[in-house]
Amino acid sequence: MLIAKPIALLIATVSSTVLFVLLSRPNQSPRPDSMARSFVLWLHGLGDSGPANQPIRTLFTSPEFNNTIWSFPSAPSNPVTCNYGAVMPSWFDIHEIPITANSPKDESGLLKAVKNVHKMIDEEIAAGTNPNNVFVCGFSQGGALTLASVLLYPKTLGGGAVFSGWLPFNSSIIQQITPEAKRTPILWSHGIADQTVLFEAGQAGPPFLEQAGVSCEFKAYPGLGHSISNDELKHLQSWIKTRLHSSS
Repeated sequence: MLIAKPIALLIATVSSTVLFVLLSRPNQSPRPDSMARSFVLWLHGLGDSGPANQPIRTLFTSPEFNNTIWSFPSAPSNPVTCNYGAVMPSWFDIHEIPITANSPKDESGLLKAVKNVHKMIDEEIAAGTNPNNVFVCGFSQGGALTLASVLLYPKTLGGGAVFSGWLPFNSSIIQQITPEAKRTPILWSHGIADQTVLFEAGQAGPPFLEQAGVSCEFKAYPGLGHSISNDELKHLQSWIKTRLHSSS
């Protein structure tokens, strides 16, 4: 049954990520005084929760992340069409699984979720974080929301990282992307063996972003299904590090 499939996959993903993190933590390095405050917002997938993903932060042990504020919000509980209307944590509605490049889109629900993400970003910037040090990351449904959130945010952010995500909107949204948002870089990672969000859905991302004038680094992972791998998280750490701005 479809009801159990996405949740089971997401629980397996979180469990494997947590195990890797706990087994591979090196010692913390001294805090570098030159690094300004930064912010990483992590958006989980369908049926998951923010707290279940918090161990991801322990992987980011480079001293550049000692001044990083992490946020792992949980999606509200909503009925989900692909799971026969079952109520579960969901940022917006998903009509079918597997998700293909041509799957139906819940743009109205998506835009409501984007407003909530923008509120979190606004609050962090108001607290003193430079927008260039704000990074939004997400897995699966959270990856789709990440993409929409950074493209529709009116300022240039440090970056948006999409894992096993898809394009949750139609091409008409390009008209709403500001010149500042087009300067926000995108990292897109996708497993070739993904049977929940098909690889073709991920492959549709770079051409869309190129058409919109947005820079995107796309990385394909052979043999990887609908989960986050150790290599993806290691690359994310390096990708963010190269984009962090110092306080000087």
